Amino acid sequence: MKNILYIIAILLAGGAAFFSFKQSGKFKEIQQTRLETITERNQVASAANATEKQLKDLKSALVAADTKKEEITQKLDALKSAGATTERDLGGIDATLKNQTDDFAELNKAKDELGRIMSDLGGDVTIETLGDKIKEFDESKKTQETKLEELQTLITAAEKLLATNRAELDRQMKRDIERTSRQSRGSMESVVSAVNQDWGFLVIAAGSNSGFTPQTPLIVERNGKTLGRVRPSSVEPSQTIAEIDFSTLATGVRLQPGDRVITAKPSSN
Repeated sequence: MKNILYIIAILLAGGAAFFSFKQSGKFKEIQQTRLETITERNQVASAANATEKQLKDLKSALVAADTKKEEITQKLDALKSAGATTERDLGGIDATLKNQTDDFAELNKAKDELGRIMSDLGGDVTIETLGDKIKEFDESKKTQETKLEELQTLITAAEKLLATNRAELDRQMKRDIERTSRQSRGSMESVVSAVNQDWGFLVIAAGSNSGFTPQTPLIVERNGKTLGRVRPSSVEPSQTIAEIDFSTLATGVRLQPGDRVITAKPSSN
């Protein structure tokens, strides 16, 4: 009996072991399936996450594209406006270019004229030296104007003398001749009041009232030294215009106001 129970116990233990072994195999299969399911789920979740990230990135890209599109649209509008402005500016530039072309033509004419003037001034005149040349001309012009003023003064005096009444002149000349005939051997004397070396005449501060006549020979002295002779050409009561006899002047001698004028020889009775 004990053996039977023992056998039954062994059989029960073996059955239990077999059942346990069998269940253990199924558990492993279930566990393997579970692990595979978890792995697959993780892979799906990872893929879903990646897809979600891609969607977010795509949305961000779309938003950036919309912003860029708006910026490009604004730039295009600005470019269109700038293009219209440029067209207007081009019209103004064309007009300016035409004016500048005309100005350049005038400038070239002025340049040619300036070249001709510089050529007339001499081969040594250049743009760099033109200013000095102009300054030199200005100084020369001032000198000539000064001489012209002096000459004008002398001409005015001469015109006044020439415009003197001839009848009065004749009367004075007759009186002077009578006075000269009564004079002794003493010489007449006066001074030079103005000189025009270029025109060759001078003005003496004495005339017919002092005994000067067109026939009176005169000598010009300075500091007791004889400088040359002059010939009266127009005699007025208080002044005389006389021509300079350059042949009697020493080289380099120039008569000047203040020089002494005397008769060449004493008058006879």
